[in-house]
Amino acid sequence: MRGKEHKEEEKDREEEEEEELEEEVIDYVFKIVVVGDSAVGKTQLLGRFTKDEFHFDSKSTIGVEFQTRTLNLNRKRIKAQIWDTAGQESNSCRYRAITNAYYRGAVGAMLVYDVTRRHTFDHIAKWIEELRANADNSIVVMLIGNKSDLVEKREVSLDDAVEFAEEQGLFFSEASALSGENVETAFLMLLEEIYGVVSRKSLECHAARRITYGGNSDVLNLRGTKLPVLSEASIMETSAMRKETQYCACSS
Repeated sequence: MRGKEHKEEEKDREEEEEEELEEEVIDYVFKIVVVGDSAVGKTQLLGRFTKDEFHFDSKSTIGVEFQTRTLNLNRKRIKAQIWDTAGQESNSCRYRAITNAYYRGAVGAMLVYDVTRRHTFDHIAKWIEELRANADNSIVVMLIGNKSDLVEKREVSLDDAVEFAEEQGLFFSEASALSGENVETAFLMLLEEIYGVVSRKSLECHAARRITYGGNSDVLNLRGTKLPVLSEASIMETSAMRKETQYCACSS
């Protein structure tokens, strides 16, 4: 009996050590928030990216949930922690109560609309305002037009979405959570850009600490990156690419 218990204890310790080892190899944890109106397919996009699943009987999200996926990116181990919330109206008291906590620490955001429902695209401007009010101004944002497989029901043209993305300086992609088309590519592009921003901020912060003016430590401002627009067929350059976005200064 004691021998059996001893083996079970050793097994438990080995499992704990393996879990600790797995935690040690994670280089970055990126929090990404997914926002947009209800029933645009936010949860389905997450399920497709994190588990390669699609559920026809999926129900509306209640409150806040998150899913994770760990992957290798630029020789680093990245854990994407992707937060999903119900698409409540922003004037809801209950919604406002969770807004700050939801956006706190987010380094990336996906703004999702349904290409078959025009009003969900028209509401994206409202979600952008909310992001700017609550998230860090260096957050990387991607606009996603979901349900691109429903061609005959389309109400939002690709041209309209590209033009809006250009004006707002956003990444853009159409995708289909049902078929999986462009879902992986869109998420990976967002993670690549987040990694680039985080890496640059880290390097600039280290450099800033070594610069002293008159005995006082100064901080460098970070320059922005060029933003690509991703379509179903290819990655296209837009005027937004040629504009530099100013990111917030890092702190020592």
